[in-house]
Amino acid sequence: AAAGIDPIEFRLRGLMNPRAIEVIKRTAALMKWQARPSPGADTSAAIARGRGISFVHYKQSETYVAMGMEVAVERASGKIKVERVVCAHDCGQIINPDGVRAQVEGSILQTLSRVLLEEVKFDRSRVLSIDWASYPILRFSDMPKLDIELVDRPNEPPLGAGEAACAAVGAALGNAVYDANGVRLRTVPFTPERIGRAHV
Repeated sequence: AAAGIDPIEFRLRGLMNPRAIEVIKRTAALMKWQARPSPGADTSAAIARGRGISFVHYKQSETYVAMGMEVAVERASGKIKVERVVCAHDCGQIINPDGVRAQVEGSILQTLSRVLLEEVKFDRSRVLSIDWASYPILRFSDMPKLDIELVDRPNEPPLGAGEAACAAVGAALGNAVYDANGVRLRTVPFTPERIGRAHV
């Protein structure tokens, strides 16, 4: 954003690894990405929409993940609605495609819940988050559309799909929120209260 460069172009400029480049390009294609810098043009709309992308080469030696998100941010309340998540995932040879897809989906949804809602609160004597009302999690009504593209590489070693997708969620969401309303969130969870404070 500071460089005024499209986020996909910015990442591709700094990468030489063909597998990294491929997952980013696949994610951009799934999103029908149109090049422009962030934030978007309509950050003051009542419901501001944005898109964000992130990339991780997990532990710098394992799975390659690129993730894109499309969000709507309600200006009056600060509520974030994740409408769509796109993920291109390269964990080398895929032994069980259904298992990998389920793992990636679960990683995305669990981490979305953590980044949007989950926070243990406490005072000087005890934990205050003791039930689902005081420690909310993502509900079925909050589930975004998921588009996951698995990149199978039968001639490469299997790298695992246990946690890699989790690592890309917060950055993709933070970038999408910034694209929508120009607010950069750096503390999770991304609650409406934090969005409100960031606007000040």
